[in-house]
Amino acid sequence: MTEAEDRKPRSDEARTTYDPEITSEFALPEGLAVPRGAGESETTSEFTVPQGLQAPQPPSAEQEGSAFSLPRTYSAKDALAAFTPATGVPAVSLIKDAPWQDRMRTMLRMPVTERPAPEPVQRAEEEGPAVPRVLDLTLRIGELLLAGGEGAEDVEAAMFAVCRSYGLDRCEPNVTFTLLSISHQPSLVDDPVTASRTVRRRGTDYTRLAAVFHLVDDLTDPETHVSLEEAYRRLAEIRRNRHPYPGWALTLASGLLAGAASVLVGGDLIVFVAAALGAMLGDRLAWLCAGRGLPEFYQFTVAAMPPAAIGVAFSLTHVGVNASAVVTGGLFALLPGRALVAGVQDGLTGFYITASARLLEVMYFFVGIVVGVLVVLYFGVKVGGTLDPDAALGGISKRPLVQIAASMVLSLTFAVLLQQERSTVLAVTLNGGVAWSVYGAMHYAGGISPVASTAVAAGLVGLFGQLLSRFRFASALPYTTAAIGPLLPGSATYFGLLNMAQNEVDKGLVSLAKAASLAMAIAIGVNLGSEISRLTLRVGSAGKRRAAKRTRGF
Repeated sequence: MTEAEDRKPRSDEARTTYDPEITSEFALPEGLAVPRGAGESETTSEFTVPQGLQAPQPPSAEQEGSAFSLPRTYSAKDALAAFTPATGVPAVSLIKDAPWQDRMRTMLRMPVTERPAPEPVQRAEEEGPAVPRVLDLTLRIGELLLAGGEGAEDVEAAMFAVCRSYGLDRCEPNVTFTLLSISHQPSLVDDPVTASRTVRRRGTDYTRLAAVFHLVDDLTDPETHVSLEEAYRRLAEIRRNRHPYPGWALTLASGLLAGAASVLVGGDLIVFVAAALGAMLGDRLAWLCAGRGLPEFYQFTVAAMPPAAIGVAFSLTHVGVNASAVVTGGLFALLPGRALVAGVQDGLTGFYITASARLLEVMYFFVGIVVGVLVVLYFGVKVGGTLDPDAALGGISKRPLVQIAASMVLSLTFAVLLQQERSTVLAVTLNGGVAWSVYGAMHYAGGISPVASTAVAAGLVGLFGQLLSRFRFASALPYTTAAIGPLLPGSATYFGLLNMAQNEVDKGLVSLAKAASLAMAIAIGVNLGSEISRLTLRVGSAGKRRAAKRTRGF
């Protein structure tokens, strides 16, 4: 048989199973039939979904969702099992009778995912107020609090309380030294709404500060229904209200404060009058500079010159008057105790940017005072003036009753300068007397270091101030700031400047370092006393709160 005959098919069956036209080695084996589409080309892409696995297709008309929306193939039945820690999920309890400051501060210090469910909205509007208007009201309230000297944490707590009172529970306030912002996101799939406001002017008016606190307290009260329009009206009235004390009363209070401070460091009646006149003259010069638009740095510089000039004049005339006490008393009215306490408080509560800005402001004010006093003392020493730093401390421990009375007068006049309500002046005056009594008993009678004595006395001031604020449902600043007036380091500041003017730089730096230590002791003591009152009091406490974990970077 030839080769051609051998390749010839022998039957019809062989003809059907063996096609001489198919010569590729990829030919399908016999018995394997593949269904073919009707006229469609086969899909050969490697990204083709395998047959039998059909992914759900979204409707063609649906718009692209937000970045926060769930994936389209997400299914609850396919989700992983929820994980519960071995110790259980901690329960958060907020006491309803606690002040709104404690409740809001507790929630702000918690992560967003662990905050409790929002409280029932107490507003009567059917659809609720517009979100931008609520945020605007919140920023305006925060602006008044921050401009009045309130701490950044308390300002954030007030802003958070206002938002939650109108049903905006998913809010995040943010406070810095000059900028306030707040963001509200209704849900994870909605875009957030953010608003901000800049604080350009700062003024000391604790009466206005107390009125704002009363407004926030009414907004957070579940039994008091304050509409958004009513809140705007009350806020406008607070802005329009005049200061409770006229300008001449403030000037007189400045003089009495300086006179009382001079008595605290050993001055007599003549020293009291001279220090009062110097402080009043410096206050009027500062008002004149403010009217001309000069910055506060130059206002402090000009205000520090008259008391120093009067002290140098007494030393030149040799009339037997304690000139150092005159200069020291004049410095008490200028030391920025309010800004110092607020700055240290912000740093202790974790607001480091705001704390740095406040402390930098305090440093500039202090440098202005140093420049004004040093200029006068330098020329006084050049013309033959002799000032004895140790003379101002003579006889302080021998007249405790006079010192306590002077400390109470100093606290009273400081309260007037801070524009406090008349109902709070008596309480802060007694608080200042207690502070100086504790300081004198520890330092002069017990021989304890002045820094430790100042810290303990300032701690009692903070404790009593927090108790009074809880009793009055108001801010603690009006009850603490003026009470620390007798503890301010006026004498240490003056001694440092005097030594530097007499070319004793080493002694001057030691005295200025002591003044800085006393100032920090005051601020830390006030803050610690306030925190102790929150930790120990069960009535009006928001329960335990966790601190931020910042140890070694964790």
